[in-house]
Amino acid sequence: MTTSAPDTVLITTSAPRRPSHPHSGRRGRFEPYVLIAPTVLLVLGLMVIPIIIVIVYSLFDNVVTNQNPQFVGFANYVTILTDPNFWNAVSNTLIFTVASVVIHMIIGVAFALMLNSKLVHALPGRSSARSTSCRGSSRHPWSPSCGGCCLDPSGVINYVLTTLGALQEAVPWLATPATALLAVTVINIWSGYPFFMISLLAGLQGVPTDLYEAARVDGAGLIRQFFSVTLPALRPVLYSMALLDLLWTTQQFTLIWATTGGGPINHTEVVSTYTYKLAFNSYQFSLASTSAVVILVASLFVAIFYVRQQKKASQF
Repeated sequence: MTTSAPDTVLITTSAPRRPSHPHSGRRGRFEPYVLIAPTVLLVLGLMVIPIIIVIVYSLFDNVVTNQNPQFVGFANYVTILTDPNFWNAVSNTLIFTVASVVIHMIIGVAFALMLNSKLVHALPGRSSARSTSCRGSSRHPWSPSCGGCCLDPSGVINYVLTTLGALQEAVPWLATPATALLAVTVINIWSGYPFFMISLLAGLQGVPTDLYEAARVDGAGLIRQFFSVTLPALRPVLYSMALLDLLWTTQQFTLIWATTGGGPINHTEVVSTYTYKLAFNSYQFSLASTSAVVILVASLFVAIFYVRQQKKASQF
């Protein structure tokens, strides 16, 4: 007679659960808001509240020099929009901005293509050549002050041109009404193109080489490859860079103020220097606030267009 071993039953017991703290769930809900609170406070203190104050100032007469400012509604806007000096500043800003953006793109594409060419690829130290070119162009000496020194009557530009016989005598480029706007535009172009060159070079690195090989098989030359392959591939980068450059250049102040101060005879006056002079030269703070609001509204349209372009690009 055989006896079987009794069945064994394994009973697993889990560790007792600790009772959750009654406030742990509430703490978890509020933790994200606590983390973003410093950023929200900075944005409110440095952007939102100052913008609201400027908008309110634009609706009163002179709010700083007048102890009892009076509400004038949109009278300041009528004054600004009918001021010939304001429209002269707008005209100079448009010329300065459009010329800078277009030539930034042209020079940036040209230098990016050069650094991405087969000639640079064939160099023994091509990585060193690229990095040296990018670092050197980003540290070139064309700051506003140095640019003003180079365009001085006794500066490098006049010395070279008079030595070569292109000029009979030195020209005060920044003090001559006919050349002042051109001079500050050249300084802005030269000081800003390295950023666009580096960004476009990064965009070129992302273009598949198969597209160029297929274009060569179809008989496309270098020019055809540029317009059919390179430009379409760089279009999202070009759109983004152009819109950002448009925003940055329209708000350019340091360059103009350090070189010409808006002169001579308002020939380089832009909207930023126009607003600054209203506030701190004429002490018309309400009119300066009004001009700032007009600039803000114009910049918002460009910013909205930029955001829409970015959303379209992200969908592809």
